[in-house]
Amino acid sequence: MKTVWIYVDTKKQVGDRDHLKVFANSDLADEWFVVNDPEGVVFEYEVIGVADDDTGSGRQRHR
Repeated sequence: MKTVWIYVDTKKQVGDRDHLKVFANSDLADEWFVVNDPEGVVFEYEVIGVADDDTGSGRQRHR
């Protein structure tokens, strides 16, 4: 399962380019927080439709 870490800057308006930050892993998020928002929090979300790392096949379900 592929996940990303998402940070929401509640001081920014929805649609502002800095409203959301998406990180590929928690280590990158941690590095960013040390400099930019030491009190901030990120949430982990599953990426839907990512190719399986072992087989290369997608997990998307088509209707």
